[in-house]
Amino acid sequence: MRIGELSERSGLSRDAIRFYERIGLVESHRSPNGYRDFGDETLPWLDYVRTAQRLGFSLAEIARHGAEVRLAPDPTAALSALFAERIAAVDAKMAELAALRAELAERAGTGCPLEPDRVRSARAGSRRAG
Repeated sequence: MRIGELSERSGLSRDAIRFYERIGLVESHRSPNGYRDFGDETLPWLDYVRTAQRLGFSLAEIARHGAEVRLAPDPTAALSALFAERIAAVDAKMAELAALRAELAERAGTGCPLEPDRVRSARAGSRRAG
């Protein structure tokens, strides 16, 4: 199918499809008149790309893992493993954000919320000692 039809059916702009082609996410074949011709498998692949992006995967990650998933003996298991990795990364980020939130909350009611850590540590140590 030509890029116009692919754009219409996928909901992506022609520019987005050209960009995906430039970075190697999709392939086209040039017809003798120079038009891009995309295979029927491109539409479900673009749906996969958009879903993966929505789930937090970067285009680089999609490009890197896409072929692995498609060529895996069990694509479902390969995707599940990628999702497990992403869940671990999300959990780590959530823990980091929770720690940041706790520190912000602790500092919010102080007289000097931007007091350097070394001063805060020294004051906390002198409070514990006294």
